[in-house]
Amino acid sequence: MLNLNLDFLRYITFRASYAIILSLILSIVFGKVFIKILKRMKVGQIVREDGPKSHISKKKDIPTMGGFLILFSAIIPVLLLARFYDFYLYMGLFTLLGFGLIGFADDLLKLRGRSSKGLRGKYKFTLQSLAALLISALLYFHDESLGVIVIPFVKDYYLNIGPYFILFASFIIVGSSNAVNLTDGLDGLAIGVFAIAITGYLIFLYAASNYGFTSYLSIPYMQNIGGVIILCAALLGSSIGFLWFNSYPASIFMGDIGSISLGAILGYVAIISKQEILLVIIGFVFVIEALSVIFQVGSYKLRKKRIFRMAPIHHHFEMEGVPEPKIVIRLWIISLILTVFALSTLKLRIF
Repeated sequence: MLNLNLDFLRYITFRASYAIILSLILSIVFGKVFIKILKRMKVGQIVREDGPKSHISKKKDIPTMGGFLILFSAIIPVLLLARFYDFYLYMGLFTLLGFGLIGFADDLLKLRGRSSKGLRGKYKFTLQSLAALLISALLYFHDESLGVIVIPFVKDYYLNIGPYFILFASFIIVGSSNAVNLTDGLDGLAIGVFAIAITGYLIFLYAASNYGFTSYLSIPYMQNIGGVIILCAALLGSSIGFLWFNSYPASIFMGDIGSISLGAILGYVAIISKQEILLVIIGFVFVIEALSVIFQVGSYKLRKKRIFRMAPIHHHFEMEGVPEPKIVIRLWIISLILTVFALSTLKLRIF
């Protein structure tokens, strides 16, 4: 009788590796079918009227709401490979799907109104804030040690913010969600930077889940986060698969259902890995994109003058005559360099 040794299924490295492979295959296999369905349903991109003129001819009516493909391709491997006694996995899925619903409502209103203006800003922000507060409160009351913040470059010193963690974590999730949403304006830009960032946090999570690594690197040990590691691995695979169709010239856009949910989950994994501060470095491109909008709006309201030719900043580079693919690849390179630098802080301690 054949005896199968399935011990390898216990290893998180094996399950995470296959989560990447399976989600990648799912997104590529179902991508073409999904694009055809969206075209048949006439779910086309609504281009902002005040955006670059080239976008009107190039990007108008390209299928949007591709975030469905990303989420589908990621969640199936998680259901097959993760163990469902992981509280942090439940909360991760809740974050992904909860913010996905907000993005879906935004996309739906844009399509129905045939306008680039969907869910009103104050309503979107309120829904995001309420969802983030609920997630942060549940996390803190489940494990109050999450209120201890790791300071990069500082050895054996942690900042305990206690219940203020709920506000701190909410700010990170909402801020990250909106930053990724603002970055999603060029073919392959947001999803490429997200794939690099989630890879960095995948490494941080794996290090935090291994007691040997945490002892050697002097970082906090996190128990029962194997499910979140698999979720991140699946999101990495589905992001690369989506990039197959979203790279220049794009055949599909992720829409707000993709950008809002991916931004939120990036903030969530930064919290679970206890590397929240490093999100400023790993997600530097997202941060700069968001700040460019804040500074542009603030400058115009205060001085009636614009800082950039157009915001977010990737549109400024377009207006300066830089080709779209070059802008995207350069921002990918910046993101990759900074993510590698952030990973070096696992061992680099100056103080």
